[in-house]
Amino acid sequence: MGLILAAVGFGVITASILALAGVGFTLQFGVTNVLNLAFGSTMTAAAFVAYVVSQSAPLVVAVAAGGAFGAVFSVLVNRFVFMPFIHRGTRLFGMIIVTLSMGLVVQYSLQAIFGASFFSLPDIGGPTFHLGSFAITGPQVGILGLGLVAMACVHVLLRYTTLGKAMRATATNSDLARSCGIATDRVIDVAWAISGCLCGLAGVALALDVTAFTDTTGGDFLIPIIAVAVLGGVGQPYGAMLGALVVGVASEVAAAVISPDYKDAVAFVILILVLLVRPQGILAEVSGAKEVAS
Repeated sequence: MGLILAAVGFGVITASILALAGVGFTLQFGVTNVLNLAFGSTMTAAAFVAYVVSQSAPLVVAVAAGGAFGAVFSVLVNRFVFMPFIHRGTRLFGMIIVTLSMGLVVQYSLQAIFGASFFSLPDIGGPTFHLGSFAITGPQVGILGLGLVAMACVHVLLRYTTLGKAMRATATNSDLARSCGIATDRVIDVAWAISGCLCGLAGVALALDVTAFTDTTGGDFLIPIIAVAVLGGVGQPYGAMLGALVVGVASEVAAAVISPDYKDAVAFVILILVLLVRPQGILAEVSGAKEVAS
């Protein structure tokens, strides 16, 4: 029982990272209908930015730099890479190939710059808290706090601000939102900035959690992120939060009860089960409803 409780505790930490990434991923998809498979590589790039900044600045500054990089980089990639393809009439499935290619470009660029070595962010230290057989360290407390604060900010944004309403309107029907006077171009830019910031923060949090990361770390985390988005309902930030908790806890419990080798496989199993329950799948449902937003 103690092992299970400890696994649940670690699952909550993993869920915090998945919530940051899953909500960012589903915000991008919900507003623009672009399934951004470069998301994981962007997470890795943000972790490397945080690593570079941490060499000469406090870790909190490095975390902020990672989030800022994710925001700026995501907006630029959408504006200068994705949008030109969309304006040329590239359809939903074509955009998947474009985003996948962009992810590979980022990954191999990082490998060319930093090499295939392992890198680590500095330990923030702090006390270790014990709850029975579960011990939570200073970095894990920071990850949990970062996840909670970010989710609270997303909730306030979506529910209580004019921007949040504009984002929901654009996600529902971008053409109708534009005809109602909403500047959808600006809304899309802001959506990519917010989701990119969450992506960058998730990348830094993941780097802190795994202690050592490489140019493939974020890409390897992409399947759990997609599983979170599917489980919670693609385009539904609140569903992504719940999905993150389920996937995070389930993967850590599986690692403790069965084997650590099965940790990542749990995300695949959840993804397959959800798609079996909804045989039309994500892409079939979305392509029948709308195309990429421009």
